[in-house]
Formats: sequence, C-alpha cells, structure tokens
Amino acid sequence: MASTTRPFIFALALLTIYTSLPLSLSQPTAEAPSPAADSCNGIFISYSYTAGKKIPPTDPSNQPYRFESVLTVLNNGDVDLKSWKVFVGFQHHEYLASAENAVLADGTAYPGSVENGTVFAGFPQTDLKTAIKTAGDLNQMQVQVKLLGTQFGVAPPNVPMPANITLANDGFRCPKPSMQGKSVMEVCCVVDATVKTNITVDEEFLPRQNGDLSIMYDVIRTYGSSYVAQVTIANHNSLGRLDSWKLSWDWMAQEFINTMRGAYPSVVDSSDCIFGEQGQYWGDKDFAKVLSCEKRPTITDLPLEMTNNTELGLIPYCCRNGTILPTTMDASKSKSSFQMEVYKMPPNINRSVIIPPQNWAINGSLNPDYKCGPPVRVSPSQFPDASGLPVNSTAVASWQVVCNITQAKGASPRCCVSYSAYFNESVIPCKTCACGCPSNTAQTCSTTAPAMLLPPDSLLVPFVNRSVKAKAWADLYHLPNPNPTPCGDNCGVSINWHLLSDYSKGWTARVTLFNWDETSFADWFAAVQLDNASLGFEKMYSFNATLVETDGVNKTVFMQGLEGLNYVVGEVDGKNPAKDPRVPGKQQSVISFTKKLTPGINVAGKDGFPTKVFFNGEECSLPDIIPSSAYRRSSAIWMFPVLLTLAVFMLMQQ
Repeated sequence: MASTTRPFIFALALLTIYTSLPLSLSQPTAEAPSPAADSCNGIFISYSYTAGKKIPPTDPSNQPYRFESVLTVLNNGDVDLKSWKVFVGFQHHEYLASAENAVLADGTAYPGSVENGTVFAGFPQTDLKTAIKTAGDLNQMQVQVKLLGTQFGVAPPNVPMPANITLANDGFRCPKPSMQGKSVMEVCCVVDATVKTNITVDEEFLPRQNGDLSIMYDVIRTYGSSYVAQVTIANHNSLGRLDSWKLSWDWMAQEFINTMRGAYPSVVDSSDCIFGEQGQYWGDKDFAKVLSCEKRPTITDLPLEMTNNTELGLIPYCCRNGTILPTTMDASKSKSSFQMEVYKMPPNINRSVIIPPQNWAINGSLNPDYKCGPPVRVSPSQFPDASGLPVNSTAVASWQVVCNITQAKGASPRCCVSYSAYFNESVIPCKTCACGCPSNTAQTCSTTAPAMLLPPDSLLVPFVNRSVKAKAWADLYHLPNPNPTPCGDNCGVSINWHLLSDYSKGWTARVTLFNWDETSFADWFAAVQLDNASLGFEKMYSFNATLVETDGVNKTVFMQGLEGLNYVVGEVDGKNPAKDPRVPGKQQSVISFTKKLTPGINVAGKDGFPTKVFFNGEECSLPDIIPSSAYRRSSAIWMFPVLLTLAVFMLMQQ
C-alpha cells in the first residue's frame, strides 16, 4: 500500500512547487538585500532608482525621461507572505514600459500609465517564504522587480522617487517610509495585531475572497503537454449584472486554446501558431482545428440553443447568451461556465507545470465596469462527480480572480433619469451630455448649457424631435431658451421618476422605462435608492419589487418585470416613418409607500426622489435639481399624469 501512494504524494509535492513557481519563469539568483533589512522583523520593502536619461521629443514644459528602478520585497518575518502585493505611489506622470517578476494588480497590461500610483502583484513568484522554512534562501524569501518606464519633468541629477511605498496585503501595518540618500526609499511592515483576518498560519492556500464578481480558474485534468481548465464566472453583487459578457486574459507562456465547450473565442484564428514557435514545436498538429492562438484571447458565451449540443454544450451554467443576473433576481442564472483544452510549450511540457493566465478583464453591454485582480491560488474546488455517485471530485489546482465594480476616470454613464411631479408642469430632463457629448463637432448644440425644462409629452419622443416642443414651452412659461440649444443626453436608456401623489398616510410615484436603443433587454431590472423613504415601501403594481440590502443598509427598491413583461423592446420606427418620430421601447408601473415607518419625511422636498438609480447594474445619471413646488397648481398639472400614462399605454399597444 505504501509503495502505491508514494508516486501520488511525490507528484502532488511537485505540483505544489511548480504551480507556485514555474521553472520557465523562475527568477535568477536574488541579490543581497540592503543592510537596513537586517533590523526588520517583518516585510522589508525598498525602492531604488538606478538610472535615467533624457529621451525624445524635446519639450521644456513636459520633458520625458527614461527611468530604471528596482522594487525589492523581502520576507524577514516568521509567517509566509502569500500572494504579495505592494503599492508604489508614483507621482511624476510615470508610464511603465515593463516590470520583471510582477504584474499590475488591477489587471491592466504593460505598457501603461501608472501616474496615480499602482499596486504590483507577484508573478510568477506569488508567495515569499520565511528564512526559517528555507534556511535563509533569498530566492524563496525575496523578489526583485526591475522597472523600466518614462517619467516627466524630473531631470538628472534630481531623482523621480515615488511619494510612498507600502505593503498592500491585509493584516500589516506600515510606517512612513524613510529615505536613504536621494535614490533609495525603504519601509518595514509588520503584522498588525489589532487587525483580524481570515488567514491562518498553517493554511496551505489563501481563503477565497469576496467581491462583486469572482472568476474561478479550475484545472480539472492535466497531461504532459496540455490541460483542461474550467472557468466559472459568478455574480455576487445584488445590483450587478452582465449582458453579452466578454472575458479576456493574457497567456504568459505561449499557451493556446485547442478546443472549448460552453463558450467560444470571438475570433477563431490559429495563424499566430502556424507562423510562430507553436507551429514549429507542434509540427504534426492540424492547426486548422485550433480555436485561438492569440496571446490575449476574448471569449464570449454561446446562445441558449447550444445548451445541449453534444460538441459545444452540456456544461453546467453554460450557453446563456452572455447574461449573468444578480442572485436577488435569479440565483440559478447568476453563474456562467465553460471548459477549454489548453496546449503548452517547452519548457513547460510537464503535467505538474500549470501557469494561470494573468491580466483578466470582463465587460458587458450597458453594464457596470469591472476591475479584476490577479489570480490567487486557493484550495482546489470540488464538483459533483460525473458518475452520479454522492461524492465530489476535486480540481487539480484552482485560482480565484476577484473583480469589483469601478467607475473609470472620465467614464460616462449609459443611462439617465428625468424627474417630474404632480405639483409642477415642467419635466426636469436628463442632464446635457449625461452619457457623453456628441462626437460630431459640426453638430450645433451646447455641451455646457443646462438641459431645458420640457412639457410632459416630450418624454415620449426622441431628443431630435424635442427641440420645437422645448422652445415653445420655454416661450410659454418664460423659461431660459439658450442659443445654441443644449445637446441631448445621448443615453440608450432613460427612466422617468414621477412623484404622483402625497397624502397624510402615504405617497406614490410612477416609474417609466424608455429604451432608445435598437437592442432589446430581456430579464431587465432597475433599482432606486431612497435614503429616507425606502422603509415605507409597500408594493409595485405592474412590476415585481422588493427591498434589497446594499452596503449593509436596506435603502434600495429592486424592481423587475412580471413574468411575461420582463422584456423591454428596442426603439422602432413610427407608424409612418416619413413623418412620425421613432418609438422607444417602454415599461411603466406605479410604486406606493406608507409614512407609518418614516414619519416626518419631506416627500415633495427631496425625500420622494431617488438618490441613486440603476438599470441592469449600471448607475444612471441623475438631474442636479428636483421639481419645485412653488408654482401654481393649474389644470395642466393635474392632467400631466393622466396624459403621460395614457400616451405610454397607447404606445405599448403598438
């Protein structure tokens, strides 16, 4: 019995070693650390500027200079540092050309801007062991990241040092770094005893982390020259969503995708292999059947009809046309999964050498933007056994990628909100350029003028057909009438929130969704955050709705269409396209609230209007003002909800 288990134990040991530090990517013998490291009984970090020079073009106001630096991370503590991450506070508009032995933790690839500082993550050496376990072997205790890039404005002999360096791993305390001369910055980070983490010293792998979205990279079978990986995308955000998702990553060792089930590359192309090193090594292979040889492939989901296809489908959670819903909507549709056969290249032709891809990214259409961290080795995933027996099979190796919703600098929303109320004739429309300004500079409109107040019926026509109505309305009520007129909102989806009534025991509003794009939305959802009034939510009449918790607080009403009404069609031509405006897709419902649990709220003042609105996970642009109740309540005011409801009903029948 012992003799039969030894090969397995030996192979498992090799797998642990090689997957944490592949032979082909291992770093050279480490250089001796700074003498200051001897006094650090924690994680010693240093940033050393080594060289720099002026480079073209000549620009006295913003001259570029080449810089070379070395970032050193040394574990002098008594606990292994797993999946090390270090923040470097670049401050001279640095543009990083390359970095050895590390990747950018936000998933972006080199070259790229790091002018606001960046977090480096270890690759291929993700973990730094202790001197106790390695008998002081610096190759296992230390990593040195050689940086090459461009900085602006700091001419020699001045030195372009970062503002700060610090360990980005949880559970450590780092003081302010100190300078050694002009070109070396050092800091010693120690375990913070006041911080509780879910990491235990004796665990072989880091625990799985929480995030808005997680991607599991599970190697389920491995061979000498290839392996089969299962990729599972899971949505954990109650308001997150992906439609027509596209997933991409970077291969780090010339791998290529031979076959897939449950998903497919957006471009099927094997030419990089045929004319590259892969074609030379795999000389007898028929590359006409290889799916992708791109260093950075883009993967898309398969349509629903491929679910039971014997060649491309039959993978749990596959083939949903790229739609991943939040668990609050349908937990069974909150995942997507696929499998792929990955071929390797020398010197990694060994079943125990598995190098996970890096620089992961995922996005969808009209969905939130995500930033993904580096893959982190976690305990092997378990799956129901294919035999049907009540046992689980275990993956050979597993990595987790955590992605979080982020708002990119300068990015525009893709949906917007208009406000209206029973006590005011005018509609406050979506903001000017709410979803971006027009790219056609010849278009005569103002990108800075505030949006013009509108008559109620103008919400039902595209922006290009509103100008005449808006100008006439401004003349009638002596409202601002700028020349040139403001540009449109340029949003594919708009939502009107109309305060319908306010009485002693409660109040109501009406929500109308408009789809101005030609793309239809199946299984849509929207959400409104009401900071002071949400606890009074009672029900919606034409939508399903419930209160959901976001950021630990129940302030958000989550709404979706009733069964059979969960589809918002795209914009279509009017009955007579020659003269009638195009007609948006739309859905509408009334929402009611009680004041029993929210005494003292000012519904007309501000509490009756959302502070955040989401559509399909995307946060929408809100107006800067709310309707004023200072105007006279004329008959036109009372007719507004009747006219808009009637008009929407008639349009929905078309």
